[in-house]
Amino acid sequence: MTSTTDRLAIAIVTFNRSALLGELLESAATMHGSPYRVVVVDNASTDNTSEVVESFRQRFADGVLVYHRLSTNTGGSGGFSEGTRVALEEGADWVWLMDDDVEILPEALERFEPWMRRFQVLHGRRYDVDGTPFFWQAKFNEFLGVPLPYTRKAFNPEGYAITNSGTFEGMLIHADIVRRIGLPDPRFFISWDDAVYAWLASRYTQVAYVDAYVLQKKREQKQINLGLRHLNDSSPLAKYHVMRNRAYVGRYFDVHGQLNRVGFALGTALTFAKEVFRLIAVERGLKGVGVLVKGWRDGRAIWRDRSWRPMPPLD
Repeated sequence: MTSTTDRLAIAIVTFNRSALLGELLESAATMHGSPYRVVVVDNASTDNTSEVVESFRQRFADGVLVYHRLSTNTGGSGGFSEGTRVALEEGADWVWLMDDDVEILPEALERFEPWMRRFQVLHGRRYDVDGTPFFWQAKFNEFLGVPLPYTRKAFNPEGYAITNSGTFEGMLIHADIVRRIGLPDPRFFISWDDAVYAWLASRYTQVAYVDAYVLQKKREQKQINLGLRHLNDSSPLAKYHVMRNRAYVGRYFDVHGQLNRVGFALGTALTFAKEVFRLIAVERGLKGVGVLVKGWRDGRAIWRDRSWRPMPPLD
């Protein structure tokens, strides 16, 4: 690889999915070009995750594979915050964030490399489990405080689209931007953390979505295809946090002077409606509405918390 990708660290967050983690590490070990570091953040797994990681130790050059086990499960948000911190401490110039249920395509770094010369925050494309294109891309509507999907024809003739939202299932971010906006906020636990992080980055640099496939999803989920996006099933934890964390989204918008309270309230109502639709269309029932309501109510404490501050910059 070229000097652009020489100090690229992959940061993986895992929890009790050692088999999937093994497949991901295999893809990292056999991809074209060698990552500078592969940081595995173990969210206090109770399976054989540590043994799986150790079994790959000899597949990478000395010092490349970094295993960082947490004492408690901090959710994806806490895991990505720690993974980013460790990657920067290890001297990485780029951090490629991903969950444990994807696989890296062999040509991923080659496909990223020309875009890394142009942008400081990138997302590549992803295949779904069945090999079809996975559509997730969205752009924050700042009036509503909600990322809305945009057309499949969003790529310009050069092969990229500019957005202000993102996902930790594949976000590639330069260390300079991390230093400016701070680490991912672990208080989210799960849900909204990645979208807000990309939104924060977009206030300092362009966030690009490039027409280059770099990952493939490996975990089967119930889903329906809505054309512009897929809608997956979700866990009770995800249901709770998608509503509670609207308060964190609002606090970040407010501190940056972008909060329209009427619009944001409408966006929160639309989020609730979308989650109820998910229950009906994907999970075939209304079990989970109570969890959504509880999350919505618990967000009030975050709104009232006078001690709340955004994550500080690292500079």
